[in-house]
Amino acid sequence: MSTATHSLPRAIGAHAVLLTYTVIALFPVILVIMNSFKSRAGIFGAPLTPPTPKTFDLIGYTTVFGQGDFLHYFQNSLVVTVASLFFVLLFGAMAAFALSEYRFRGNTMMGLYLALGIMIPIRLGTVAILQLMVASGLVNTLTALILVYTAQGLPLAIFILSEFMKQVSDDLKNAGRIDGLSEYTIFFRLVLPLVRPSMATVAVFTMIPIWNDLWFPLILAPSEETKTVTLGAQLFLGQFVTNWNAILAALSLAILPVLILYVIFSRQLIRGITSGAVK
Repeated sequence: MSTATHSLPRAIGAHAVLLTYTVIALFPVILVIMNSFKSRAGIFGAPLTPPTPKTFDLIGYTTVFGQGDFLHYFQNSLVVTVASLFFVLLFGAMAAFALSEYRFRGNTMMGLYLALGIMIPIRLGTVAILQLMVASGLVNTLTALILVYTAQGLPLAIFILSEFMKQVSDDLKNAGRIDGLSEYTIFFRLVLPLVRPSMATVAVFTMIPIWNDLWFPLILAPSEETKTVTLGAQLFLGQFVTNWNAILAALSLAILPVLILYVIFSRQLIRGITSGAVK
């Protein structure tokens, strides 16, 4: 009885801290979405209040779909993000399987070398990357962004997945080899299903920086045909006049894929972060 009495204030305190953090984290998102449905006067007059019949206005969304080719920008971001995620998960899982399963000379050094990619920002090599893309004729193509984002996401993917793959039972893999399964079959049919939570974790942590990135689209793919959502939102920023209605509407639409992805993979994400064991 006393244990339950002592644990109740602790649980209330923990939930209060988590609730406070949640409110702080969601407040900017809610503020952006809320003000995207207001007129300009409503945004500046009462930015912290929900839209009212007097301030409610869809001018931001009509401007986004009318002036800017937002659907095309959205499609470019979707193509780049999905393709980059596919290659990061595929090559990252393969490399993690090789590092965790096979012992060869330089195995440890290879892991440390890949870990450097987490500590050193890829933007430090922007000039070299731009020169490489110009020499390859890939400037103003979505391929350039996909290659850069794949290289950016691989170190973290390998680091996370290798730790999970080390926990996959050796007996299971050896049983597959005894049954005559190839290494590719063992990898795709036995190992990958067991590390699915960590794959979801990598997908979420990789997708958000790619979707929200403005740096590389601005440098490598600034043309109208290859603009992404974040770069397209810059159309409404002016030197003297800024269309805040359109910017808030564009940002609200850009937030949706991240929220949908989190809702879909939230359970797998939590399992991937908290679980240290494999079924």
